[in-house]
Amino acid sequence: MSIVKVERLWVRYGKIDAVKNLSFEIPEGEVFGFIGPNGAGKTSTIKVMATLLHPARGDVRIAGKSVRRTPWLVRREIGYLPDFFGVYEDLSVREYLHFFAAAYQIPVGIRGQAIGDVLELTDLQKKIDDQVDALSRGMKQRLGLARLLLHDPAILLLDEPASGLDPRARIEMRELLKELQAMGKTIVISSHILSELSELCTRIGIIESGELVAEGSLDEIYDKLEMKRVIHIQIPNRDENTAAKIAAMKGVSKVEEDVDRLAVSLDERKVAIEDFHSALHKAGMKIRMFQPKAMDMESAFMKLTKGKVS
Repeated sequence: MSIVKVERLWVRYGKIDAVKNLSFEIPEGEVFGFIGPNGAGKTSTIKVMATLLHPARGDVRIAGKSVRRTPWLVRREIGYLPDFFGVYEDLSVREYLHFFAAAYQIPVGIRGQAIGDVLELTDLQKKIDDQVDALSRGMKQRLGLARLLLHDPAILLLDEPASGLDPRARIEMRELLKELQAMGKTIVISSHILSELSELCTRIGIIESGELVAEGSLDEIYDKLEMKRVIHIQIPNRDENTAAKIAAMKGVSKVEEDVDRLAVSLDERKVAIEDFHSALHKAGMKIRMFQPKAMDMESAFMKLTKGKVS
């Protein structure tokens, strides 16, 4: 069942259409990666989902509730983390979370338990008495996640959550999001770090100049673009005819020869990787290395977009 429905959405700033007739759905429990260049309309769309921006036309339904008609009900279903979020820097972590627990109308009797739970989930227990101002960028992002999880929302809206983080903090953030995914949360996440989205997301939407140019699972998008899997192979008994023999095999579109290996482009719609491996054995080739390369989201992004902005 779709928990998010974007229906013919238009967002306008003056005479400029930032989002144009956008429609897509996100099934419950999915991690949806929203990808696009700067100015594509990602943040505008997420702000409409978060009830912070009124659409010019169209609507978004969150768990069946309209952002146009019942935004106060939508806010109970979502947790929103913008790219740069404000923190009350004169407060401690404890005071900050108690403030928002009150804002979320969490009963006084269970506030302590709710705060303890989100601190444990985000690994901030040892920071509870630290001043927010003293936290690193990565810790502030974790605190932002703890804050939006206080009221246990069904849907998390994360706009560039890894922005400004160092490599270690990005890895920690990714692992935390995987944990939230395992808990059944539906996550909408925009990011320019495409390689990390490919590891995390179950579906992606690619937006350019305010329009959706592709949407679906990674496999569906790769299949649509007819992208080939590259497999690096080392064959100890390789001779001058080996590359030609492999090139003639089912599903192989190209073979590139290197000093110590072959790079084979394989169309998985025609033959499975495992069947191709078996075919090499049947042809009498000894295999020292057989390394399928991960599909490249950056390549898919470049094939689908033209570098335009709204």
